[in-house]
Amino acid sequence: MASSQVPSSVPRPADEVQVLEQSVLGSRRLSNLLVATAVSIGGIGFLLASASSRLGRDLLPLGHPAELVWVPQGLVMGLYGLAAVLLATYLWSVIAIDVGAGSNRFDRGSGQAVISRRGFRQHIEVEIPLREIQAVKVEVRDGLSPRRRLALKVQGRRDLPLTRVGEPMPLADLELAGARLARFLGVPLEGL
Repeated sequence: MASSQVPSSVPRPADEVQVLEQSVLGSRRLSNLLVATAVSIGGIGFLLASASSRLGRDLLPLGHPAELVWVPQGLVMGLYGLAAVLLATYLWSVIAIDVGAGSNRFDRGSGQAVISRRGFRQHIEVEIPLREIQAVKVEVRDGLSPRRRLALKVQGRRDLPLTRVGEPMPLADLELAGARLARFLGVPLEGL
């Protein structure tokens, strides 16, 4: 007697896919790493210049910071250095925690959408019944503060953003991701 079951190694047709999961990039981006590195180097440089001014010895290989007058130049440079080191500490901790990273999981089997993100001190998770999702919304705004994002239009709630914060996504990728999600959920795509 032959079995009519399909082996699990055979891929299922696209119509039968029950779960769509999208990962979301957080703070661990090259641009954030470069900014944190630059702020760290600058802050340490200002602190060393201030210490050189106070001690009367050049602690930096560039210039002659020991020739600076301690009050006000050395003192002000020390304050700038302290502010930069505090900012760098914050930036490195945000990068280490990877704030904003997470996933969007849409499960037809359970009828739930689970949007999860890593916060600064906590993990944020929002569950939405798929039947309450009215549309997938594409928002494109150019100018000084450009924004390109996907959002869910949910019944009785504000729009729920799905894409990362920061660097705008390329328009072609945004449209493709929006169309794929709208097709999976069986809802209209708005904003194009």
